[in-house]
Amino acid sequence: MEDAVKELTEKLVNFRDEREWKQFHTTKNLAVSLSIEAAELLECFQWKNNEEVEELLQSEDRIKVKEEIADVGSYLLLLCKETGIDLVEAINEKIEKNAKKYPVELSRGNAKKYNEL
Repeated sequence: MEDAVKELTEKLVNFRDEREWKQFHTTKNLAVSLSIEAAELLECFQWKNNEEVEELLQSEDRIKVKEEIADVGSYLLLLCKETGIDLVEAINEKIEKNAKKYPVELSRGNAKKYNEL
């Protein structure tokens, strides 16, 4: 998986660099773009109930969701590259941190925040 993330990141960087877009890919701009794309992903689900979401995901319109997920992932990988943060390492560290904040015996089956357990 880690190799796939690195390979995909390099593919994105090459795509960007061939177009001379690095000048626009500052840390701030990448974070802003990530947020915008995440909002566009949310827009796919806006005003839909769970049944309508399932219908969407089984329809031809699923492509819009897929494309927005790709945009979110692309900006996230570019942001990680720009900041020097290893995505896989960061996620693993966050899982370990959350495991301490949300022990299984207190967290199983409920959605309470760690300070309410």
